[in-house]
Amino acid sequence: MEKMYNVKNYINGRFAGSDAKLPVYQKYSGKLLAEVPIATEEQVEEAVGSAVESLHIFKKFSAEKRASILKDLHALLKQNTEKFSYIIAAEAGKPISYARSEVNRALDNIETGIRAVLEFTGKQVPMDYLNGKGKTAYTLRFPVGPVLGITPFNFPLNLALHKLIPAIGVGAPVILKPAPQAPVTLLLLAELLSQTGLPKGAVNILFTSNELSQKMVEDDRLKILSFTGSDKVGWKLKSLAGKKKVLLEMGGNAAAVVDETADLKRAAKKLVYGSFLNAGQICISTQRIYVVEPVFERFLEYFIDETRQTKSGDMFDPEVVNSSMISRKDLLRIDDWVKEAVSQGAKILEGGKILNENANLYAPTVLTDTMPEMKVWSEEAFAPIVLVEKIKDFKKAVAMANNSRYGLQAGVFSNNVKHVLYAQNHLEVGGVIINDIPGFRIDGMPYGGIKDSGLGREGALYVMQDFTEPRLIVMDS
Repeated sequence: MEKMYNVKNYINGRFAGSDAKLPVYQKYSGKLLAEVPIATEEQVEEAVGSAVESLHIFKKFSAEKRASILKDLHALLKQNTEKFSYIIAAEAGKPISYARSEVNRALDNIETGIRAVLEFTGKQVPMDYLNGKGKTAYTLRFPVGPVLGITPFNFPLNLALHKLIPAIGVGAPVILKPAPQAPVTLLLLAELLSQTGLPKGAVNILFTSNELSQKMVEDDRLKILSFTGSDKVGWKLKSLAGKKKVLLEMGGNAAAVVDETADLKRAAKKLVYGSFLNAGQICISTQRIYVVEPVFERFLEYFIDETRQTKSGDMFDPEVVNSSMISRKDLLRIDDWVKEAVSQGAKILEGGKILNENANLYAPTVLTDTMPEMKVWSEEAFAPIVLVEKIKDFKKAVAMANNSRYGLQAGVFSNNVKHVLYAQNHLEVGGVIINDIPGFRIDGMPYGGIKDSGLGREGALYVMQDFTEPRLIVMDS
């Protein structure tokens, strides 16, 4: 099934190559998948200019016409499910079963977007008092302007769609720039988009250098920056964005709390999966688990047993949960972090080693006796490691979960109503997931974080609000 993909950038309604190429490799075998053209400065300028020009046409499309574009995209993607599953697995190092799940989620995401387009509206404004008596008022919503979307490697299709769908939904032109580790998926998506009813220049998809990407961030003609990726990069881009509206969906260091009323076997099974799936390279991958003292030993026994059953290896093995990390650099980084933690007093309960350096494969790793000053605690690991710690009581466990500069989502395993209510009122995160892992998500929900985890919320209806601005209409009756 190994093959080379011939991909080009999609600029102003046409496909364009360039002399400079970025090689993209299959993450487990190391075989060459594609040579991606690196867009030139002239091509970036054409993309920006075409986005600006297309706004005047695209914003006039009816909701029905915008929904029909998404319906066409849905049909085309559905016909190419296995092709996209394969390329996501190959270039992102994602287990094939999870890659198929991403494509299925993408299809659901588009369906959610279609419904959102047809439901999206302004609102009536109360006006029948004081000087407003006898008047009727309402708001209409109009696109702010062209959107720049910068996307990550770990969900190269679905996280791009979280920017693309709302942009199409409101008639806002969008430029998408994929991550260098996994750009092929999005460039293949451009081939599908070219077969829909999009006006020329309404969607541009191009890979370019960081320098030219920064120029787009600074370009005042682009009115919105929507970024998904690391917090360090995201906050830097925000500082460069000028007067743009900025939406940031960034890193996490997700915690889960387990109390004495939880179903321990179920919690352990779910949390193992949530810790090691996709080599932990998920923003809401479980990284820290706090278990109350009375049930710690029992939970830990279940958790270690489940960890040992987690299969690592080639992403095309349908039983594999933990496959390649995205790069050799990241593999060696997490190995250094674990060694550093051990040197500072942490204990390895399972794993803690490189399984296959050529394939960037790290063992599912469980640590305990960790401290906040350790990188494995304080930073986003984005790797198949998890900390499991004994905590005296539930309130202290919640406090420990909050002991992070991140605040994306947290999981709470409890059947105690008072504990659940305490958690929802005291956890400093964007989402509290009861009796499930922090990694739970459906694509229509308002997803996002606080603190260093981001600004704004994803989910089609919520992003469509951010991609538009209200215009107040007041009529005298």
